[in-house]
Amino acid sequence: MTEPIKLLLADDQALVRGALAALLSLEPDLTVVAEVGRGDEVVAEARRTGPDVALLDVEMPGLDGIAATTALRAALPTCRVLVVTTFGRPGYLRRAMEAGANGFVVKDTPARQLAEAVRRVHAGLRVVDPTLAAETLATGASPLTERETDVLRAARDGGTAADLAAALHLSEGTVRNHLSAAIGKTGARNRAEAVRIAEQNGWLLGD
Repeated sequence: MTEPIKLLLADDQALVRGALAALLSLEPDLTVVAEVGRGDEVVAEARRTGPDVALLDVEMPGLDGIAATTALRAALPTCRVLVVTTFGRPGYLRRAMEAGANGFVVKDTPARQLAEAVRRVHAGLRVVDPTLAAETLATGASPLTERETDVLRAARDGGTAADLAAALHLSEGTVRNHLSAAIGKTGARNRAEAVRIAEQNGWLLGD
């Protein structure tokens, strides 16, 4: 009998993490060897437990799942990564794959299909949610520059142009220019709508 596939689960929601662990542990060829609630705990725990596949949530404290994927692939190249997220956003999928993820599925994937995705990733195959893959191709890469992304990210919590300028160490005029460019590129009518569109497409992930 072959050794079971060893899994590391990373999700900041304890209930979700526990449910995933319970469901996957029912499979005779899968075993959960580690669970963490923060992205910046992934590499250390992976080094300690030696998982074959890491299932990483995208939005976690400390380090988001995409940054954690990059760090894990650098630290343990033999560990494969399956990103499992609540938010099926095209920008997340593109960035996850660029970071070295081997698969990307949404959390409402049936347990049997999730287990099969783990097996396929472990076997060296790539697994991507088909609907999200189609949306990603249709949406394309983010049209925003790095600075426009920073400004929209800062604008998520509201605040005046002066507030954003102070937070980003930019002049108010520069902030207004970046906001204007971002609104135009997203096809939005205003700043709030530009933030919402960029958020829905997964273009604002990060600190």
